[in-house]
Amino acid sequence: MRTIKKQHKAVAAPIDDLTTYRALPTNSIEQIDPFLFLNHHGPQVYKTNNRGLPFGPHPHRGFETVTFILSGDIMHKDSGGFESTIEAGGVQWMTAGSGLIHAEVSSDNFKKKGGDLEILQLWVNLPAKHKMVNPHYVGLQQKDIPAVVQDDGKVTIHAVSGEWQETQGAFQPLADLHLATVDFKAGGSLRLDIAKERNVFFYVIRGKLTVNGQNTEALRLVEFNNDGSEISIEASADAIVLLGHAVPFNEPVVAQGPFVMNTEQEIMEAYRDFRAGKFGTWTH
Repeated sequence: MRTIKKQHKAVAAPIDDLTTYRALPTNSIEQIDPFLFLNHHGPQVYKTNNRGLPFGPHPHRGFETVTFILSGDIMHKDSGGFESTIEAGGVQWMTAGSGLIHAEVSSDNFKKKGGDLEILQLWVNLPAKHKMVNPHYVGLQQKDIPAVVQDDGKVTIHAVSGEWQETQGAFQPLADLHLATVDFKAGGSLRLDIAKERNVFFYVIRGKLTVNGQNTEALRLVEFNNDGSEISIEASADAIVLLGHAVPFNEPVVAQGPFVMNTEQEIMEAYRDFRAGKFGTWTH
């Protein structure tokens, strides 16, 4: 069984009127290679005739964003021509690669009617060999993401990428990256075998659980050692977990603003290329 190195509490980091908790990076943890960044927006209720999400056009290069919509919706537009509105239960996977400009805002319907909103965005690194691939985007609704039911219906794994209990995830990432959200009903349990050379990403979105003998709760990032393969989870209350694992890239990470590269020079080049219009033109 893997031992737990430390539990890290997500920190409050509101953006305009959007309730936000940042789970990674914080003062106590920088990254879990190749997982770089996690913002947890909400849960909150938007009134009618609201402004919606505040993420207007901005650039990215060198990594991928994976966005999980728990409630509400999110409308994606980018300079590569990709566009979609994904609703509760859906996931967006954007490979920024060589660079693009995108916006993530609420749909006109949500801004008019309001409602519950809860969204997580995870940044995942790209290995050096893939940092300059062509940008790509896929948005899938809940019905397109395989659900693997366990423990007599008390556990449901939403297989986003990689293989989960012999079920292939909905997305095919460039790296060997496994991601899922896991819903637990109180009393539900799950045991997983994850090779010890792989780094585990374990974030509790809501609820209370015991994982490998330690109690944990909402807004906690559980950091594991690489000393075993078994992960044993039991829910003491209804809970949701964002769970991932991958072999670490063990490459230098230089992050500045919206760019994640391997060297300072590559960051400077990213800013130059963006200013020169090489990330495409924003026409929306």
